[in-house]
Amino acid sequence: MNPALLLVLAALQMADLPGGEVRPLYLSKDSPLTRVAPFRLDVTPVTNRQFADFVAAHPRWQKGRLPALFAEPNYLRHWPGEQPSPALAAQPVTHVSWFAASAYCQAQGKRLPTVAEWEFAAQASEQAANGSSEPGYNRRILSWYARPATASLAEVGQGPANYWQVQDLHGLVWEWTRDFNSTLVTGESRGDSSLDGAMFCGSGAAGSADPSDYAAFMRFGFRSSLKAPYTLGNLGFRCAQEITDETMATADLAGRL
Repeated sequence: MNPALLLVLAALQMADLPGGEVRPLYLSKDSPLTRVAPFRLDVTPVTNRQFADFVAAHPRWQKGRLPALFAEPNYLRHWPGEQPSPALAAQPVTHVSWFAASAYCQAQGKRLPTVAEWEFAAQASEQAANGSSEPGYNRRILSWYARPATASLAEVGQGPANYWQVQDLHGLVWEWTRDFNSTLVTGESRGDSSLDGAMFCGSGAAGSADPSDYAAFMRFGFRSSLKAPYTLGNLGFRCAQEITDETMATADLAGRL
């Protein structure tokens, strides 16, 4: 497919976010906020159908071909063969490693979102850019994390869109981020020396910026447990993109189609 057309099609599936600020989970309320530049984010997680199109065009990422360095043996284990079954097509792709997710995004002219970008998008409710103060908001999100995993996933796009018109950030699958393995890094090496495994016991949330947001605490704890080759049945991904003159022009063209 023509690369320019591919970018236009990708733009149709993305939302523009103006950027802003998020507070790293384990820092105090007086700590500096993390600045998030304007960016674009896929409206929904990548589906099995979309990932199948990618591996068909890039055979090195097909099932059974990846060396152990890039993916565990469970890579795409839920596909009956080299393609997903029709029932899986619109479900979020899982059993994909960080390497495979990154390669997919790169092939679309995108990248995985950073932790800060993902958290900025995910803090929005349906009515506000930051829904954390809305009654029941955190409890509703936490209820999904408390449910046991099921073998069958819902199709993407079934959940309500948030303030930025992004869907399925909560309640469907966990998601890879570009810098998943730096969730406990403050950016200041002298400060990082005090971070340790004690943060992942039940009392660890007590020192966080918002102890009531246990769902965020669980996300950060989950990310810190990951390694790039992991291929989990409840871990998918979506892509992000910087907003540049080129991407703005592509988005404008997509909007006029």
